[in-house]
Amino acid sequence: MHQSIIKHIETHIHPSAQDLQLFNEVLTEVSVSKGNFLLKPGTHVKHEYFVVKGCLKAYYIDAKGGRHIIQFAIENWWIGDFDAFYNQIASNLYIEAIEDAELLSLNYDQLQKIYTEAPIFERYFRILITKAFVSQRKRILSTQEKNTQERYLEFCNAYPNIEDRVPNYDIANYLGVTPENLSRVRKK
Repeated sequence: MHQSIIKHIETHIHPSAQDLQLFNEVLTEVSVSKGNFLLKPGTHVKHEYFVVKGCLKAYYIDAKGGRHIIQFAIENWWIGDFDAFYNQIASNLYIEAIEDAELLSLNYDQLQKIYTEAPIFERYFRILITKAFVSQRKRILSTQEKNTQERYLEFCNAYPNIEDRVPNYDIANYLGVTPENLSRVRKK
C-alpha cells in the first residue's frame, strides 16, 4: 500500500480496508526528474497525480508569451490540469518538476470505476475539489485586496517551507509581483 496517500485519504474520509485496497490497486507510480515535464499543452489528460515526494509547478503561457504559475504541488498535494481531466479535453497547462518527484498516478477511467465500486471516494474528491475551489477564491480575493507582504505570508502558510525549495522568481510569479518586490518583502 502507498502509505502517504492512505494517510491523506484517512484525514478526509474513513473508507473500509476493501475500499482502500481497491483504490490503491489503480494507482501507478511515476517519477519525474527536475526540469522535466509531466504535462504540456495540447496533451489529452488522462491522469491526476498525487505527490509522494518532490515539488512541481503548474503554469500556462499567455498569448504574449507571459508565464503564469497557478499552482505548486508538494508532498501530499494533488496536481494536474483538472479542467482537462474532468472534462476530458486537451490540456492548457505545463506541469514541470522543480525537484525530482515521485508521484502516484490516477487514471480517469479507473477513477470512474472507483466511484461506482467504492462510492466513498466521490466524497473524498468532492472534499478536495471544494477545498481547492475555496482556496482559489481566497487567492483571487487576496490578490485584489492585500499587499505583497500579506500575500507572501499567506503563501508561506499554504506552502510551509517551500521558499527553500522554489526559486524566488517562481514565487514572485505566483504572487503576481516582481522578483525585486518579493525580495524587499522577504528582507522584512
